Amino acid sequence: LSDSFGRRPVVLWGVAFFAMASAGCALSQSIGTLVFWRVVQGMSAGAGIVVSRAVIRDMFAQHEAQRVMSHVTLFFGIAPAIAPLVGGLLVTHADWRSIFWFLALVGLLLWMANARFLPESLPVSQRQRFSLSNLLAGYRVLGTDLRFLALVLTAGVPFNGMFLYVVSAPTFLGEHLGWRPDQFFLFFCLTIVGIMGGAWLSGRLAGRITLHRQIRYGFLLMLAMGALNVVLNVWVAPQGIWAVLPIPLFAMGWAMVTPAVTLMVLDLVPQRRGMASSLQSCLASAFNGLVAGLIAPWVMQSQLGLAVASMGLMMTGAGVWWWIRPRLNH
Repeated sequence: LSDSFGRRPVVLWGVAFFAMASAGCALSQSIGTLVFWRVVQGMSAGAGIVVSRAVIRDMFAQHEAQRVMSHVTLFFGIAPAIAPLVGGLLVTHADWRSIFWFLALVGLLLWMANARFLPESLPVSQRQRFSLSNLLAGYRVLGTDLRFLALVLTAGVPFNGMFLYVVSAPTFLGEHLGWRPDQFFLFFCLTIVGIMGGAWLSGRLAGRITLHRQIRYGFLLMLAMGALNVVLNVWVAPQGIWAVLPIPLFAMGWAMVTPAVTLMVLDLVPQRRGMASSLQSCLASAFNGLVAGLIAPWVMQSQLGLAVASMGLMMTGAGVWWWIRPRLNH
C-alpha cells in the first residue's frame, strides 16, 4: 500500500487503527471480542514497523540510512525492557484493561506526532500503480528472486538462535537453571543490552567499513558465542549467570548484521521498498512461528539441545550468506 499511496497515509491509518483496536480491547466483554481486536491491533502495528524502514531508505543515502536503521533497532531493543515494567505497574495499580487504554493513548500521541512531523518520502512520480495484477507481479518478482530470499534468511534465521532461548525461557531458566520467576528479567535485560550494543556498534561502523565486512564481523561474533555455548554445555553444563552470558553477546552479533542486511533487501528493489520490507517482516515472523511451535518444544528439555539448535540456526544463516555474498553488487 505504501508503494502505491505513499508512506505517510499508510502510517497515519495504521496508527489510527492501532489506537482504535487498543480501545476495542479495553472495552471487550468476551474473549472472542478481545482476540478479534488483538488481531486488528497486531496488523495495524505492523504498518509502522514495515513502512519506517522504507521511509529511512527513501530519505537517506546508504551510510546515513544504515546509521538511522541502527538507531531504530536500538529503540526496538529498549521497548521490550520498558513494556513489562509499565504493564506490571498498570496491572498492579489498576486492572488489565488499563494496559489497553494506555496503548490507545500512546497510539493517539503517535498519530499526532506523525501528522505533525512525518514528511511524505515517496514522490508521486515514483509510486506504483495500485491493482491486483501489479501487486501479484511484484510479489512474484520478489518471491522468485534468490538474492532477496537469501538475504531474508541471512538475518531471519540467526535471530531465532536467540529467539529460541526467549520462547524456552520458562524451561531453560526455571527448570534447568533453577531461577525464580522474579529473576527472569535479568536474562531478558542482558539480551536486550546485547541487541542495543550491536545496534549502536552498527551505527558507529556505518560508512567506515563495507556492509559485507560488518556482516562478517557480526557472524564471527555469533559463531564464537554459539561455539562457546555448545562447548560449555558439553563439558560443564553451566549454571547461574555463566549459562546465559553467551546469549546477549550472540544477540549483539545479530544486531550488527540486521541493519546492513535490511538495507541490502531494500536496495534490491528500490521501486518497491514497501513491499520488500513487508515481505521480509512476514517471512521473518513465519520463521519465528516455526521455531516457537516446532523446534523449541523439541529441544528445550536439554541445555545442550538448546545450544546445538541455536548454533545450527546461526550456521544456516551464515551458510546462506556465504552463498549469496558473491552474487550481490554491494
